[in-house]
Amino acid sequence: MNFTKLLRIDAQPDGPLFEQVRIQLIDAVRQGVLPAGTRLPTVRELAGQLGLAANTVARAYRELEAAGVVETRGRFGTFVASSDPAEAAMTAAASAFVAATRAVGLDKADALRYLDAAFGNAGTSGAQPNSSMVSDGRASASDRSR
Repeated sequence: MNFTKLLRIDAQPDGPLFEQVRIQLIDAVRQGVLPAGTRLPTVRELAGQLGLAANTVARAYRELEAAGVVETRGRFGTFVASSDPAEAAMTAAASAFVAATRAVGLDKADALRYLDAAFGNAGTSGAQPNSSMVSDGRASASDRSR
């Protein structure tokens, strides 16, 4: 399969080139263009097709594998994973979020306030759930009693 028709690389990107590759491959998987089990080109093959450095494609593949979008089967190559990439990525992110909230002593209600604030502040830096949170990230005693 020739990936030059599937992936469009912006030569003057706002962000890293590997992000373009990663995002476009995720889109292709989610739209069914690359179904589960599809073998992807080797890093060098895809880099050559797209005119990118091999390290750029390798980074995209590593990030896709970490998110569960693709799986590497040793010398057989890299394949589209059988699970939904959003499910795998969100499960991993949710597990990490729960671990972080427990590490600082927050309960579920406090953690959900942070999520609500983050969704409300999407695209801005630093979500703050409310003024009743104290500087160490724990809810004040008066807030916990509500």
